[in-house]
Amino acid sequence: MDKEKKNVVEDTEEVETEEVETTDTDTEQAPQEGVRRNQRGRREGGPRRGPRRGAPRRPKEFEERVVAINRVSKTTKGGRRLRFTALVVIGYGKGKYGYGNAKAAEVPDAIRKAIEVAKKNTFTVELAKGDTIAHEIVGTFGACRVFLKPAPEGTGVIAGGPVRAILELAGVRNVYSKVYGSRTALNVLKATDNGLRNLKRASEIKRLRGTL
Repeated sequence: MDKEKKNVVEDTEEVETEEVETTDTDTEQAPQEGVRRNQRGRREGGPRRGPRRGAPRRPKEFEERVVAINRVSKTTKGGRRLRFTALVVIGYGKGKYGYGNAKAAEVPDAIRKAIEVAKKNTFTVELAKGDTIAHEIVGTFGACRVFLKPAPEGTGVIAGGPVRAILELAGVRNVYSKVYGSRTALNVLKATDNGLRNLKRASEIKRLRGTL
């Protein structure tokens, strides 16, 4: 009888030690699985950087429009170096506009740099009644000439390409236009800008017409 009791005690001790070992392995694996899930989650999704859902968005200070994207390359000893140029027009409305031209290795970087250049190159033109220009004007740049003429209300912007972009973003709603000579986007844009910068104020035009 004593031998049987001893065997029972030894069996129970072995069972207890085995249970303790299994619980130890469980506690060691649990945090490792949790760490793997966290690391996998960061790699796949990553932290959110955008605004939260339902948060009010700030209104844009200005509108932007990409007029042209060109690819340029430079040959060096190491081979060809490919880059991109972006021509961007921005507009605040009510006669204020700007444009910029910038170069970068990637298209988004070129657009961002062009917008920064446009912010530093803004000009405000005084609009006449009916959201049009005060008088006829011809803007020039190189071999390009852009003719601008006031239009009655309801006409719209009769223009295309860079001319339409700069006029619409500046807040001009009714105008006629015609491009002569070079049709390069940058030349047309600079010629249009030259014409708008040389416009006289509507009040000055009225005063001159009254004296004639």
